[in-house]
Amino acid sequence: SMKIVILYGPPAVGKFTVAKELAKLTDFKILDNHLTVDLLCSIFNFGENQFFALSQKIRLDLVEAASKKGINGLILTFCYSYPEDNSFIRKLLRISDKYNGTIQFIQLISDRDCLLTRVCSKSRKLKGKIRSKKELELVLKKWNMFLKIPFVESHYINNSKITAKKKAQKIIQNISP
Repeated sequence: SMKIVILYGPPAVGKFTVAKELAKLTDFKILDNHLTVDLLCSIFNFGENQFFALSQKIRLDLVEAASKKGINGLILTFCYSYPEDNSFIRKLLRISDKYNGTIQFIQLISDRDCLLTRVCSKSRKLKGKIRSKKELELVLKKWNMFLKIPFVESHYINNSKITAKKKAQKIIQNISP
């Protein structure tokens, strides 16, 4: 049965950086949010028409295929927006239950100033992510990305001051045996 770790939080909080450290400490695969975003942006403009529905369908199909294949673990990075993403989370829970898997929800949070500093980093530019303070402010105004998912248990990690490696070690302590 597959273990799923969902790292969620606003853009620039460090989800992918923590995911890479966590993958080094486990044999888990990473399904980064930007893989599906980049794929869809090669055809559609971000957010248009069925963009989010397609993105969710692709992710759910990949999680189900990985569960069927018997992959040991999967790390998903995700910008959770309340309430728009609740149905996606419920579908993930159903897939996990169907294959007797477990899901660990980890909310990464940083203060706004820290996010606004990180958003300008070189690594974000290389990956085609949001990379300006103005762009980030617009996203944070449009979507509510600081709330905990209300119907699941989440571990909360403030990502402002500890290293990604330390966060990954902390997460491993919380992963169900």
